[in-house]
Amino acid sequence: MYLIWGYTALTLVVSGIFLAVFTLARNPAVETPRLGMRGLKRAKALDEGGSFNSLEPLMRVVAGWVAHLPLGDKRREIDEMLKHSGDWLGLTANEFVALSAIGCVGFAGLGLVSVTLAELPTIMVFFFAGLGAIMPYVRATGEMQRRFKEVNRALPSAIDLASLCMGAGLDFPGSIRQIVDKAGREDSLVEEFKFMLRELELGRTRRQALENFADRCPTEAVRDFVGTVIQSEEKGNPLAEVLRIQATMLRMRRSVMAEEAAARAAVLMMGPLMLIFCAIILVLLGPFIVQSMESGF
Repeated sequence: MYLIWGYTALTLVVSGIFLAVFTLARNPAVETPRLGMRGLKRAKALDEGGSFNSLEPLMRVVAGWVAHLPLGDKRREIDEMLKHSGDWLGLTANEFVALSAIGCVGFAGLGLVSVTLAELPTIMVFFFAGLGAIMPYVRATGEMQRRFKEVNRALPSAIDLASLCMGAGLDFPGSIRQIVDKAGREDSLVEEFKFMLRELELGRTRRQALENFADRCPTEAVRDFVGTVIQSEEKGNPLAEVLRIQATMLRMRRSVMAEEAAARAAVLMMGPLMLIFCAIILVLLGPFIVQSMESGF
């Protein structure tokens, strides 16, 4: 009797595993993004080669499975984060979750090997798995912060150049094109300007292109720049003079932020300085304290 129940349970387990594998195998892989900024970034990431080329087919297969998960608003939040990071690797929200899952499984296997070979505690497997799962998030947020900082640093000089070009007779899109053409290297701001010019060529209005720029890079400097240009066009103010004033204000704001950062650094240095001072006192008084303890005083 027990043998029959055992075979029945084994049959049910094998059937469940077979149905799960069959269902997942029938689910097609998601298509590679080919349009917009996301398509450009995916093509660039694939052209550069590296480990992403090997992971990309598996990532798209797992993303097809993730597409059926009820993630709700989390999928929209991930998509917003990827947009702010400049569409890092051209990933979609489902592909980002799939990449985290692959990292979790891969690092869990690495942790299992490390635990077996180095005789580490078993809990280290979960530590490795968590590290692999969170690594794509750390990379994406780091790329987002780097991009925001790069845009904020380059924007005042770009506004000055646009003001000079407009003073020489060019319109706003022509001045932006001059900045893109004469750029020595392609940083995040030049990349955004290129995408903004493509949107204008495809028929978007100047207001829509500027608002999309502020949506992709929602820093205070970019929002002020976009709001200034839109307001100047609506009210008919001379845009070249307005941009010149805007560049001066952005430089002043950056100077104030640098002074605030320097003031915070002085306060933050108090903790390490106190620790260093205590270490010096211990080094100087340590021998006398040990000698007095040995002498019984």
